[in-house]
Amino acid sequence: MDWQQVFATRASRMKASEIRELLKLLEQPDIISFAGGIPDVNLFPKAEVAEAYAEVLASPQGDAALQYSVSEGYKPLREWIAKEMGKIGIACTADHVFITSGSQQLLDYLGKLFLSKDDTALVTWPTYMGALGAFNAYEPNYDKLLPLSNREPSSYHDAAKEKGGAVKFAYCVPEFHNPTGVTMTRPEREWLLDLAQKLDVPVIEDAAYQSLRYAGESVPPILALDLERNGGDIEKTRTFYCGTFSKTLAPGLRIGWLVGNSEVVRKLVLIKQAADLHSSTINQMAIHKVAERLFDDQIAKIRKAYGHRREKMLAALDAYMPAGLEWTRPEGGMFVWVTLPKGMDGARLLARAIETVRVAFVPGRAFFADGSGENTIRLSFSCASDEMIDEGVKRLGQLIAAESAALAA
Repeated sequence: MDWQQVFATRASRMKASEIRELLKLLEQPDIISFAGGIPDVNLFPKAEVAEAYAEVLASPQGDAALQYSVSEGYKPLREWIAKEMGKIGIACTADHVFITSGSQQLLDYLGKLFLSKDDTALVTWPTYMGALGAFNAYEPNYDKLLPLSNREPSSYHDAAKEKGGAVKFAYCVPEFHNPTGVTMTRPEREWLLDLAQKLDVPVIEDAAYQSLRYAGESVPPILALDLERNGGDIEKTRTFYCGTFSKTLAPGLRIGWLVGNSEVVRKLVLIKQAADLHSSTINQMAIHKVAERLFDDQIAKIRKAYGHRREKMLAALDAYMPAGLEWTRPEGGMFVWVTLPKGMDGARLLARAIETVRVAFVPGRAFFADGSGENTIRLSFSCASDEMIDEGVKRLGQLIAAESAALAA
């Protein structure tokens, strides 16, 4: 059978994740990997998670934990999340919280809710490749979201109309951006809200790394600033905060959440009902118990570990990288973004690095909606030991120096 003739047109926009493919390299013991931006399994609260599952199943709620449940999510967990959101300036109730199977599912749902074919999504340049993967299925166009630019808001509308659609939302990762590690300043966040208001579109705030700050001063979430502008009334806001337990407690439990006005939450619940009815009830119950007991202690533990690795990677880059390179100095998160000399291709460099020095990373092109960014790469420090960071960056620096010399010859 010719399957191509029966696939929907959206299937042509679906591509394999480069990171998912690169994670296979972790199975090769001699590879030093700076590729996957995944949390360190040694930092997971495994004993506490096991205890939580046992308690849930042994409790009077044990049967309910294995049964169908409400699409909005387990209410005690939503109440806990609402309380935590209040600590960072986002006043809300459980009715404004929606639970999904990881925040990646949220991006898919938001794309499904807002995007029609040929509509335009405003995204940073580069942006999180998982967001592009989620949105691509709905056949949108992309336009550059460049904070504090002097571009006229009307030009976004004009460009979208020319391509047969309308601007539907602005998407960003404001905290320790994936892939660059850069954090949006408060003026940049205010600028984004101003732009969204002028365009009359929502803002999707991907806050996956919100808790992973190791240096510098915190900046209010975009939704918190939006609330300030609207007298604390979340029903008047246009920002949707996407959170997750994947970077803090454990990604395998697949629990994410959205906070936003209740009208949109109700629409997302309908999408959830049609897609998979509800997220795993037992996982929600277990993660609620774990979060209640040790969330703050867990955050302190991972900040200490990842913050140390960040310092080691920045020190290694300073020590071993040749002249002509630039890299970010993130205050948190899991990533450093390296800009290679002009003419050097990150994908070709990766092939050479795996073949010769046995070091893996992510080429930058995958993070650009237009396939540009050839001379960029992303390095992740979250799962690397001190020795791996020092040796891996040293090897990579030597390879880049050799490749630079070859380009100049």
